Amino acid sequence: MHSELIVSQIQTDLVWENAAANLAKFSELILSIEQTDVIILPETFNTGFSMNSAKLAEKMDGKTMQWMRQEAKKANAVVCGSIIIEENQHYYNRFIWMQPDGSLKYYNKRHLFRMGEEHKNFSPGNEKIIIEYKGWKICPMICYDLRFPVWSRNQEQYDLLIYVANWPEVRINAWEKLLFARAIENQSYVASVNRIGMDGLGVNCSGSSMLIDPKGDCIWKAKNQTESINTTSISLDDLNEFRNRFPVGMDADAFEVK
Repeated sequence: MHSELIVSQIQTDLVWENAAANLAKFSELILSIEQTDVIILPETFNTGFSMNSAKLAEKMDGKTMQWMRQEAKKANAVVCGSIIIEENQHYYNRFIWMQPDGSLKYYNKRHLFRMGEEHKNFSPGNEKIIIEYKGWKICPMICYDLRFPVWSRNQEQYDLLIYVANWPEVRINAWEKLLFARAIENQSYVASVNRIGMDGLGVNCSGSSMLIDPKGDCIWKAKNQTESINTTSISLDDLNEFRNRFPVGMDADAFEVK
């Protein structure tokens, strides 16, 4: 078991519906990271949050997946973030967890953003996943999922909660407060990555990517509208010591997600 996990978060602008340009940029940014275990990219990092799912979707053996496999191997680190995937005539906003050996896990976004008509252009996921990596248990979520605490409720299942997003500046106050709430109520580290810049629909995203500890203290917060790369080591020993000393999970209410 590895007590320490080194996490890198990349906050940057995205080129609208241009996978080649975005992948080239992320290759440069990843190259600047010297040593890490996990590299987190934003939601729909290769296209931006577009509803042109039929036009932009890739297969699971497509160019972006091949790129992720190459970058993970080259960096000797997990590369993760969400992309638009077509599978069995359905489109998914899918979080990909690509490991250095080429193996992968994925999570389909459950809560689709109806105010942006995501529910009309994508199919929802129905399964929360827990990824085990280097002794850590990690739970990935995507953007709008953040607003639904029952879906992310921790029953001693995970140690790190990841949120990737294209979260608009006009609602950034909710983004920040909900991230702290998820860390505190679940006694978990929370690593979030939001994009910056204006998308092709005129929606401006300001960033506020953060790393929060299980007590609800902010370890790192990116400056708004600023390209940022943060690499930080987090401790499983510290997490377990805190949970053992302050075991609120033992008094949690039972529930069932349907």
